[in-house]
Amino acid sequence: MLGKSQKAAQLAGDVTDHTVIQGRSLWQDARMRFVRNKAAMASVFILGLIVLFTIIGPYFAVWSNEEIDWNVMGDVAGMGMPSIETGHYFGVDDLGRDLYSRVIQATTTSLLVGLIGAATALIVGTCYGIAAGYIGGRTDGVMMRFVDILLAIPATLIVILLLVVAGRSFFMLFIALGAVGWLTMARIVRGQTLTLKNREFIEAARAAGVSELTIMYRHILPNLLGVVIVYASLLVPEMILMESFISFLGLGISEPYTSLGRLIAEGAGTMAYGTLWQLMYPLTIYVAIIISMFFIGDGLRDALDPKDR
Repeated sequence: MLGKSQKAAQLAGDVTDHTVIQGRSLWQDARMRFVRNKAAMASVFILGLIVLFTIIGPYFAVWSNEEIDWNVMGDVAGMGMPSIETGHYFGVDDLGRDLYSRVIQATTTSLLVGLIGAATALIVGTCYGIAAGYIGGRTDGVMMRFVDILLAIPATLIVILLLVVAGRSFFMLFIALGAVGWLTMARIVRGQTLTLKNREFIEAARAAGVSELTIMYRHILPNLLGVVIVYASLLVPEMILMESFISFLGLGISEPYTSLGRLIAEGAGTMAYGTLWQLMYPLTIYVAIIISMFFIGDGLRDALDPKDR
């Protein structure tokens, strides 16, 4: 028979052995909060379907994006309509080219422009903002006055000038969009860096002899990732919108390549002839991408906002 003290000790030992409290990291908590956001998860699903469409869609295409179907050339009121029998699932454009293949190519182009343009702006703006905010003083003043001057110039004008002077190409389009997209990112990162550089853990790192470059890379940057990720998710649709506007003006990607903005411009020009499918398909995918990215950005903001915990 065990005494009362022995039973109590055994009970305490059982509780200690089996009651284990596991904590969650910041990113685990953010992931759980993001998953519970129904609008954000629905947007991720829709965006995933669009990406899957660009990957698997070409395997079902009967016509290439440059091939002209001379049988329906000019017959936009009849055989040019969407049809499974002819292989033109989305119909044809005013030149007799398969709209299904062109929408796939345009969607791929717009997604690449948004992702690469946003990545370029993200890298340049983050490095510039951290350097300006952490160094401070006159260096910060000069660097941010340069940003203010560029922000005073309309971004669309800068992009158009770069494309006109250097020529229209994929590479130049990425450079032009990245050249205007990093400015706001730099201001946001610089403001966050100013609030972090005098915190206790930064002072402790300096006292331990850590170099300034290492502090920026290992202590400042990780604490900015939440803000950077949220703004990057909003920067992608902004890049797609700007590219679509430039392409709508006829200054974007040139033939034989195309983008959603260019297809929307072509579809708007042929609406008077009753060819609504030329506008409907690219516009639907375009709106779905933009709305999905905005909902994803909103979900990331809520998930990474420490005030909502």
